[in-house]
Amino acid sequence: MRLKKRRKAQVSGWRVMRRCVIFFTAICIIPVLLVLMVATDRYLQPVRRHTTFVEQQLHEEGKLSVEPLLNQNMSLIAKRINRRRQHMKKMCKLLGLDRPGNDSLHRPNAWEFLVDNKHHLIWCNIFKAASTSWMYNFNILAGYSPRFLKKSKLVPMTLARQRYPRPSLRDLQKAFDTSISFLIARHPLERLLSAYRDKLQFALPHTHHKKLGNEIILKYRYKKNKKPVGLANQRTPTFSEFVEYLVDSVKKGEQLDMHWAPIVEFCTPCMFNFRVIAHTETLQEDQMYLIKLAKLERIIQPEWKNAGRGATQSQIGKYYSELTRSQIFQLYHIYRYDFELFNYTLHGYLEYGKPDNDPSSLLDAINMKEFLPNDLPKVY
Repeated sequence: MRLKKRRKAQVSGWRVMRRCVIFFTAICIIPVLLVLMVATDRYLQPVRRHTTFVEQQLHEEGKLSVEPLLNQNMSLIAKRINRRRQHMKKMCKLLGLDRPGNDSLHRPNAWEFLVDNKHHLIWCNIFKAASTSWMYNFNILAGYSPRFLKKSKLVPMTLARQRYPRPSLRDLQKAFDTSISFLIARHPLERLLSAYRDKLQFALPHTHHKKLGNEIILKYRYKKNKKPVGLANQRTPTFSEFVEYLVDSVKKGEQLDMHWAPIVEFCTPCMFNFRVIAHTETLQEDQMYLIKLAKLERIIQPEWKNAGRGATQSQIGKYYSELTRSQIFQLYHIYRYDFELFNYTLHGYLEYGKPDNDPSSLLDAINMKEFLPNDLPKVY
């Protein structure tokens, strides 16, 4: 009995000591943890505020501050842009697009360039590739106030051309020697979808593109006297009908609308030595880098305009699932040089295509005749 009582006393003594240790440990550790949590939260707050600020500026105001995110990433952005320049030069040489000639691929085209001699900046205006944003910036550089641009009923391009006349080839080549030149590339099939949605699906009444849309409907919806299935009330061409029209236009050798013409013909990038190749996928960083490089931080800011109908990228599956895989391959061949020069692929597009009813159609599209260096892209 005494042994049992002695053991119980020892056990209860250990329990008391253990509880005391746990109590004093908790008193010491909990305040330290609280201090660490407060300190950590304090250091994270600027990051959170910065992220929120960027998102608000991007989605609500359409502008981004030049300073945040830039100083630390400047060298990385410069390396990325230099890799793009080197890739484009390599592909220009490989495809024979850097040799002067008399066709639209080998004859330098100065028509779409804007040259700002005051600020030593050159831009080739590629429609549906942040063109609205940079047309606004060039109008600011031209001396127009934001208030005037907001109220003006004139088309921004018209205002810009009053201050930046279309340059001659000789003047453009001379300006390249002393200016920072840039263009903005976009995935060819995303750019094509953006053009379709903006100019055809949401075409304004009594415009050129509304008339074109009606012509596409008449030719491709009612061809061969077939009645449309489920499209009787749709007054705009479907994306599939638009692609049929585009493929036929290329087959006939017709000049394509400037909103979906290939960049390789529009800007003839292999004929000029561009300093900056920006991509819409990294536009936020690329244009901050460009503005800082040109020392224009106090005059213009990165812009993100014309996103009123939702991001085109989120609509890719919806629209490209209307097409067959052979149609997507045909589009690839139309924009093949843009794919090659700016390092894009069909990944994220081809998988949405519907299987062709006739397997030979897909085989023909895949095995399209290769273009010769001096040929325009052709669809067979």
